[in-house]
Order: sequence, then C-alpha cells, then structure tokens
Amino acid sequence: MSLTAAFYMGRTEVTQTQWTARMGLNPSYFQGSSWPNAANRPVEQVSWNDITIFRNATGLRLPTEAEWEYACRAGTLTAFHGWPANPAGTNDDNQLTNIAWFYTGSCSAGAQCQTRVVAGKAANGLGLHDMSGNVWEWCQDWFGTYGSSSQTNPGGPTTGTFRVIRGGGWGVGWDSCRSSTRNGLTPDNRSMYAGFRVARNP
Repeated sequence: MSLTAAFYMGRTEVTQTQWTARMGLNPSYFQGSSWPNAANRPVEQVSWNDITIFRNATGLRLPTEAEWEYACRAGTLTAFHGWPANPAGTNDDNQLTNIAWFYTGSCSAGAQCQTRVVAGKAANGLGLHDMSGNVWEWCQDWFGTYGSSSQTNPGGPTTGTFRVIRGGGWGVGWDSCRSSTRNGLTPDNRSMYAGFRVARNP
C-alpha cells in the first residue's frame, strides 16, 4: 500500500466543545459535572452518519483507513507507535500506558472506566495524540478484507454493512489498541466507545 496524496490529520480526537460549537447539542455520555473537564474529552455517541453533518458544516472529512494507519504508525512497524522517549515504537504490551487510555490504563480500583481529556498521553512521531486508546475512531471506509495486490491511495470497498473504526479505546484491552487492529460498526451506531478525528486536504 502506498499513499501519494498529502493530507492533514487532527492532532487529537474532536472534543465535546468542538462538536457542540458546530452542532449545538452534545450527545456524549461522559459530559457534565460528573466527569471532570468533560468539555475537553472526546465527543462520543456520534454515528458515522452524524459525522457527515459535522463534515458538511466544517469542510473537514474523515480519514481513509489507509491514512489513519499511516498517521498512527508515524513510520513505525511495531505493534504500538513510538513516543518521544521511545520513537521506534514497541511490541511490549506493558509500554502501552505511555500512549493510550485503555481498559487497564483508564480504570482504577473503585473508579468507573471512562474517556479522558485528549492529549493526556504522549504523542507519536507526527505529534498526534490518542491514536491508540481513549475512543475508537471512525474512518471513511466500508469495512472489508484487504486485497492481496499492492494498492495506491486505497479507499476500501465501494459498499458494505460496517464502517471502519480504528485505535481501540477506554473499554478494551491492549490487543485492541495495536496499530494494525481493525473493527467496524454500522453507520447509524452511536456508541460511548466511539468518536473520531478529522482530516483535510492541503
């Protein structure tokens, strides 16, 4: 797979503040005074279809799955992307807490699992935070199997049942936060586990 077109990627997931400023209403489960600094946590409970309205209002877009993985890996080939103290990345599950809020890292004794304020963990080599963990992130593509031949700027299948989500989140274990892990939801699914980040063309 190769990418030949430049693109910009959001440094973090879209926050509750950013969503509400454009959409007027905040659908997130983790909002309000019960959740400290909720306004700066990722917006969640937004479907792929809901995000289409946000995209039209902002001129931004969802990344393709290929763009998402390229941005997540930031040049690494390991299970988990690098961070300033270890730019080469790691295959060590115990190191994931450096870059991700996930089931082990975002839960403590007596505390409910939850989203966290964006950019609370170390950034990858491109300066992007939360590419692993916090919330699953919607991508533009329909979910499907990878083709066996090399592709340039792939956009995924033309039809499907599920849209791709990537990155893992607060409610899953380390294995779902690997750079290569893929999952999918129906486009109308609103989940407290899923949010998104935006991309745009230069």
